[in-house]
Amino acid sequence: MNSKTLFTYPISLQQLGWKTFFQQQLTLTDLEYSRFAKVIAHHRSGYLLATEQGEIPLPVHQSQPLMSIGDWIVLNQEKKFERLLERQSLFSRKAAGSKVVEQYIAANIDTVFIVVALDNDFNLSRIERYLTLANDAQIEPVVVLTKVDLCDDVEDKIKHVQQLDSQLMIEAVNSLDVSSVKVLLSWCKMGQTIALMGSSGVGKSSLINALLGRKVQITAGVREDDNKGRHTTTSRSLHVLASGGLLLDTPGMRELQLADCTVGVQETFADLEVLISQCRFANCQHHTEPGCKVLAAIDNGLLTERRFNNYQKLLREQARNGATLADKRLHDKQLSKMYKKVQSTGRKLKQGD
Repeated sequence: MNSKTLFTYPISLQQLGWKTFFQQQLTLTDLEYSRFAKVIAHHRSGYLLATEQGEIPLPVHQSQPLMSIGDWIVLNQEKKFERLLERQSLFSRKAAGSKVVEQYIAANIDTVFIVVALDNDFNLSRIERYLTLANDAQIEPVVVLTKVDLCDDVEDKIKHVQQLDSQLMIEAVNSLDVSSVKVLLSWCKMGQTIALMGSSGVGKSSLINALLGRKVQITAGVREDDNKGRHTTTSRSLHVLASGGLLLDTPGMRELQLADCTVGVQETFADLEVLISQCRFANCQHHTEPGCKVLAAIDNGLLTERRFNNYQKLLREQARNGATLADKRLHDKQLSKMYKKVQSTGRKLKQGD
């Protein structure tokens, strides 16, 4: 592979993850005169695109929509941006910091490996948070439990994760053992795009090196004082697997706040949603009300108080951030209309001169 490029060229659109979903959005004119490119890197000054023939830099312009790694776009014959194709899926979160701003993580992902270490990082509430993102984006989640060699109760922890969703796919691996991670290759077939998400120090970089069969990511241990991971990956990067799949790494996220994920919360906590619908009172607050199915489930050991509290926490978070984002989108839309009106008036005045 050329050190100046991310992939080896020429490369087919299918190898880059092209699907019928995107093909159906094209016109006959597109097929005859345009070329199609995938965003494979995003920098402050612009994007890096992959085409069948090679890589193309695309400067950021105010007329372009906000894009993310994984997006497919149409270019004209001069390799200029024409339009963004509709996404099959989109990961986003509230950007870190006090301001409520939506940050795109990745687009058009087929499967997400939610990487969780079986040491002090193991946290069911954090897994539910990642599952909410995946379910909201309609992306297949697979929980990958790492550091099995450092855990004495692997089966017990797998059981706890499985209780979150009986249909959830879970794999326990040793990221330092190439043979151990082979169980993940069934999701990494030709044309499939897989994203790895998880906190710092859970072994994502080691997992990528094992899946690729070569060292492409720097790895580091956890800090001894607090068992927190160090950030060894600082930007999103795509890698081509020998199986033909595309592997997307993301930086460790210590702050993963939900943006607008109503559907994701409902799907992740579908069992709770059913219980709530069965409460005697439609406005049940699940505190001391008679006929509360949630409280009964907790008393009977069918529902943990932790899960119920996390459900309420995520609901409040997404409602707060979602409402703020909706207001911001409306403001941006109104501002854009004003700018266009000013520009149009300016052009008319200029033509009048």
